[in-house]
Amino acid sequence: MTVLSSDQFPSCHVFKSCLPFLFVALLFQFQTGFSALIMSLKNHPGHPQHRRPMFQTNQSTCALFVGTWVRDDSYPLYQYSNCPIIDAEFNCQLYGRPDSDYLKYRWKPLNCVLPRFDGLVFLSKMRGKNVMFVGDSLGRNQWESLICMISASTPKMQTQIIRGDPLSTFRFLEYGLSISFYRAPYLVDIDVVQGTRILKLEGIDENGNAWRMADVLVFNTGHWWTHKGSLQGWDLIESGGKYYKDMDRLVAMEKGLRTWSNWVDTYVDRTRTRVFFQSISPTHYDPIEWGTGATATVTKNCYGETAPMTGTTYPGTYPDQMRVVDEVIREMHVPTYLLDITMLSELRKDGHPSIYSGDLSPTQRANPDRTADCSHWCLPGLPDTWNQLFYTVLFY
Repeated sequence: MTVLSSDQFPSCHVFKSCLPFLFVALLFQFQTGFSALIMSLKNHPGHPQHRRPMFQTNQSTCALFVGTWVRDDSYPLYQYSNCPIIDAEFNCQLYGRPDSDYLKYRWKPLNCVLPRFDGLVFLSKMRGKNVMFVGDSLGRNQWESLICMISASTPKMQTQIIRGDPLSTFRFLEYGLSISFYRAPYLVDIDVVQGTRILKLEGIDENGNAWRMADVLVFNTGHWWTHKGSLQGWDLIESGGKYYKDMDRLVAMEKGLRTWSNWVDTYVDRTRTRVFFQSISPTHYDPIEWGTGATATVTKNCYGETAPMTGTTYPGTYPDQMRVVDEVIREMHVPTYLLDITMLSELRKDGHPSIYSGDLSPTQRANPDRTADCSHWCLPGLPDTWNQLFYTVLFY
């Protein structure tokens, strides 16, 4: 690195009891490497208040994040035409995606059955509350999904939306429920000094002040830590009072997450606020990762993929960033629930916008090898499952 200068509960009556299969499910999950589920089952060392594992109460009978995708023609849970909040970059059906089978899959954990999402239940239980998603565009993907899922149950309810940067808020007025998205791709602060963007690995006060009053916080970060060139979101990194042109990206991410975890431990009132961290959302830019069939010889990314992977494991690379996430969350004082959506999302190579994004021009759509979006997710689509799991952990 070059130094320049110094100056983030399924109940027994809802889930089918399958204790004989628990050990097998957990053993399998360990074998996937850097398993966030196993990490969350472990007690946090050195912190007496964590006598119970993070995967608590009746959820211990269900490995929520280990399972398979099964076809279910009752899906999707809403139609894009009935949810105008969906951004153009996620609105695949509106922008010409010709297939729709990708909308017909339901996540099935190995040893239990998830409760079906009910928007009225969400509204009733969260009356008067403030739910906030904090992170990058994957958090915005999930934020819009949740609003669409709730709205499908209450199509005539009076609502209000205020879009801004970094904060956007959607309100279900009758229930006094606010669901917000706060854009903070790194979670830590970025200052702009004379046109220079400085990523402050030990600075979070500017962002954190906006999160303090939330009743539920759902954090995510990951993709922006790897961006380089024109996609890089900073010009300099500040750490320990020094400025760097660059540094090992995993090291930088860990430093940033330590700052975030310290903020949560210091400022979050555990009697009032529940904290979740969404694990790394995978990308699908290399067909070699999921097979060497005809599709892989025709395209260089997720373009043309119309079905999920079968089975319970993804043959490609598991994100190195998950090791960092696991380590940081295990050492936190405030209970922080890891929504480990990485593996189940890796199986959904079919769920990305690809070229069916309103952000692409006709010329760009004609060149999927270079322009397909294999990072974000179509809506309706995979983020709906993230929110079904969020709903399950939040209420059961």
